[in-house]
Amino acid sequence: MNAEADPKTQVKKDARAEPPKQRRALPTILIVLATVVGIISVFALWAERQLMEQDTWSQTSQELVENSEIQTALADFIVTEIYANVNVEQDLADRLPPELAPIAGPIASALRSPAETVADKALQQPKVQGLFVKASDVTHQKFVQLIEDKGKFVSTSGGVVTLDLQSLLTSVTDELGIGSKAVAKLPPETASIEIMKSSELSEVQTGVKALQTAAWFLTALTLLLFVAAIFLGRGRRRETLRGVGISLAFIGLVVLFARSVASNEIVSSLSGSATNSAAVSSAFDIITSLLKDTGQSILVYGIVVILAAWFAGPSRWAVSARRAVTPWLRQPQYAYGALAIVLIILFWWGPLVATQRLIPSLLLIVLSAAGVEVLRRQVIREVPEPTAPEVSSGPEQATP
Repeated sequence: MNAEADPKTQVKKDARAEPPKQRRALPTILIVLATVVGIISVFALWAERQLMEQDTWSQTSQELVENSEIQTALADFIVTEIYANVNVEQDLADRLPPELAPIAGPIASALRSPAETVADKALQQPKVQGLFVKASDVTHQKFVQLIEDKGKFVSTSGGVVTLDLQSLLTSVTDELGIGSKAVAKLPPETASIEIMKSSELSEVQTGVKALQTAAWFLTALTLLLFVAAIFLGRGRRRETLRGVGISLAFIGLVVLFARSVASNEIVSSLSGSATNSAAVSSAFDIITSLLKDTGQSILVYGIVVILAAWFAGPSRWAVSARRAVTPWLRQPQYAYGALAIVLIILFWWGPLVATQRLIPSLLLIVLSAAGVEVLRRQVIREVPEPTAPEVSSGPEQATP
């Protein structure tokens, strides 16, 4: 009779065991989905910040104009455009005595290389760099106003939003000794960079607004998916937490790898010479520096989460490590005091993107405090009785 009952009992046990298997698969599915959404959200958030945030735009402009490779390439471009559009030989001949006019041509050719050096040095001057940053900031402010429907559409010519570099070119040509008249002879596209045409306004507004929505929505969705996976991973939360850490590390690695591949492709496609190659590479590095910092930060977060999951695990090393810090973790003033010191150092050092922005900073503080509290409760459960009498001046000491 017992033999007949055993199969029925086993069937009931198997039936009860099936739902947990399905529930164990759900957190994994959520983590995979969060990984895919997270990768997209990182690029969307970077593009939104780089394109729409005034401080980020201004800092990028400053770094671009301060870069030596870009200065060299820009100086070469300015001198090349001057020689291509201004009759330097004739200008020299008009200034020289009549008897020296025949040597104006050789002098003009000989002055080209020194002119590039002078232009390069001019671009190193803070005053000249400030002209570029100011022009860039003005253009960005107009662009943002247009996207957000603030103010009237402002254009420089034919309904086109441009980056006006005339003041920068005038300052450089003054250093070269040829004055602002030379700038007037340059083609319009040399003194201004087209940003957007009026006919493109509607499409650009729609695209940027969609980018802004996607950036924040996808970021929030990624975090919610991670939280849901951890919540549903009841009984296997440590494994789920480790999966979240692996997912974060993977997202960071994918972002860094994609940036590296894009750098190689863009530099090779836009570079026409060694000088241009260095300038394009530097420009790409500067423009995508926020993306690089974000990828590195996410990678660090993933590693920290993986280590936290290991520290909470059953391995002999993890158990020994937890027991070693139990006297401190049992007392909140030491546990949270240590956390405060770590966070102060982290925010002072500023190696992570999250420490430079308000909302990510608050999220980092809350999650760190929650992690410390979870760890405290775990070690208290594992060692319910104090291993030593409490001492007000320091952690618990072992009872003799």
